[in-house]
Amino acid sequence: MLPCIIAAIIGIVIGVAVGIPLGVQRRKKSAEQQIGSAEEEAKRIVNEAYKSAESKKREALVEAKEEILKARNEHEKEVKDRRADLQRQEHRLQQKEENLDRKTENIEKKEEQLANRLAKLEATQAEAEQVKRSQLEMLERISGFTAEEAKNYLLKQLEEDVTHESAMKIKEIEARFKDEADTKAREIISLAIQRCAADHVAEATVSVVPLPNDEMKGRIIGREGRNIRTLETMTGVDLIIDDTPEAITVSCFDPVRREIARLALEKLILDGRIHPARIEEMVEKAKREVDSVIKAEGERAIFETNVHGLHPELVKLLGRMHYRTSYGQNVLNHSIEVSHVAGLLAAEIGANVAEAKRAGLLHDLGKAIDHEVEGSHVQIGVELARKYRESEGVIHAIQAHHNDVEPRTIVACLVQAADAISAARPGARRENLENYIKRLEMLEEITSSFEGVEKSFAIQAGREVRIMVKPEVISEDQMVLLARDIAKKIEDELEYPGQIKVHLLRETKAIEYAK
Repeated sequence: MLPCIIAAIIGIVIGVAVGIPLGVQRRKKSAEQQIGSAEEEAKRIVNEAYKSAESKKREALVEAKEEILKARNEHEKEVKDRRADLQRQEHRLQQKEENLDRKTENIEKKEEQLANRLAKLEATQAEAEQVKRSQLEMLERISGFTAEEAKNYLLKQLEEDVTHESAMKIKEIEARFKDEADTKAREIISLAIQRCAADHVAEATVSVVPLPNDEMKGRIIGREGRNIRTLETMTGVDLIIDDTPEAITVSCFDPVRREIARLALEKLILDGRIHPARIEEMVEKAKREVDSVIKAEGERAIFETNVHGLHPELVKLLGRMHYRTSYGQNVLNHSIEVSHVAGLLAAEIGANVAEAKRAGLLHDLGKAIDHEVEGSHVQIGVELARKYRESEGVIHAIQAHHNDVEPRTIVACLVQAADAISAARPGARRENLENYIKRLEMLEEITSSFEGVEKSFAIQAGREVRIMVKPEVISEDQMVLLARDIAKKIEDELEYPGQIKVHLLRETKAIEYAK
C-alpha cells in the first residue's frame, strides 16, 4: 500500500515539474502577443493624436488669421473715423479763423466809424453850444429877462405846481386820519358818556312816575324813610322826591332796573298799601313782568328778522336791549334794522344773507350787560357770542363793526355799513331841535365868512355843507386849500356828532347870443 502512495506522490511531483515550464512558456507567448498588439494600438493612437493635433493647429491658425484680419479691419475703420473727425475739426477751426478775421475787420471798421462820429459829435456839440449861447442872448433880448430872472420865474411856477400837489396830498392824508382818529375818539367819548352817570343825567336815564296827589310822596318815603330805602335797596335805583308836583323821578343808568322800579311804584300807588313787605312783593311781581317782556321782545326780534337757532340766553339778552337806548335810539330796534339792512345788502351782492342778518342782529349784544361787566360793548358781545357757540363769521363781524379789528369778511363789512346806515338815518337819533337849528345856522355862517365864498348851504341834516365860490376870486388850486381851512375852522368853532363833508363848487359860465 505504501509503495503505491509513494509512487503516486512521485508521479504528481514529476507532473508538476514538467507542467510548470510548459505553462510559463505559454504565458510568455501570450504576453508577447498582447504587448505586440498594445504597441500597435499605441502607434495607432499616437498617429491619430498627431493627425488630430495637426487638424486643430490648422483650425487655430485659421481662427487666429480671422481674428487678426477682423482686428485690422476695425483698427483701419477707427483710424479712418478719427481721420474724418480731425478733418472736420480742422475745417471748423478754419471757418472760425475766417469768421474771426472778418469780425476783426468789421470791428476795425466800426472803430474807425465811431472815431469819425465822435469827432463829428464834438464838432456838433461845440456848434450847439454856440447856438445855445446865441439863442439865450436872443431870448434875453426878446423876453427882457436875464437868465437869473428866468430861473426865478420858473421856480415860481414850480412852487405853484408843488403847492397844488401838496394841497392834494394834505387833503388825502387828513381825510384818512380824520376817518380813523375822529371816529375812534367820538366812539370812545360817546361810550363813556352812555355808561357813566355823571352829575348831569340825560333824559334816557330817568323815568317819571305820576302820583295821584302830593300826600303819596310821604307814604312812599315812609316812617323814617324805611319805605324808600327798601325800594331803593330792592331795585338798585335812586328815587328823587323833590318839589315837582305829583311826580317822582326814578333815576338809574341800568334801564332794566329803572323799569322794574317804575312798574313796582305804579303797582304800589294803585294798591295803596305801601310798607316794606308789600314793596318786596311788588318788586318781585315787577321783575317777573319785566322778564316776561324781555323774553317776548327777544322772541319778537328773532321772529321779525327770521333768525332762528339762537341760544335761549341770547334771546333774553336781545330782549334786555329793548330797555337800552343809544343817543335816544332804541338799541333793540336799531339791531333789528341793522339785521334787515345787512340782509338786503348781502342779497344784492350775493353774500350769505342768513349770516349777515344774524351778525346784524347780534352786533350790539354787549350793550345788554355793558353796565354790569367791564370792557367795551364790542368785547362783551364777542365773549357772549363765543360763550353761546356762535360761528366765527358772526363773532368776527361783532368784533369788527366798530373797527376794533380790521374786517376780513364780506359779512363784517356789510354789518359795518348797515350799522352806519341805521345810526345816520335822519331822525334815528335824538338831538335837541333848537340846538340842531343853531348848529346849522352856525355852520352856514362859518362857511360864508371866508373870502371868495358866494353862497353856502347846510344839507344832509347838517352832515354836509355845499359852498359855491366865485371863480374869478378862487382858482382850482386854491379850492383845496380853502376847503381845508373851512374844515379846520368848523372843527375849532363847532360841536357836532360824526363828521361834516365840506363840498366846494366852482362854476365858470360863458354866455353869448347869436343874432
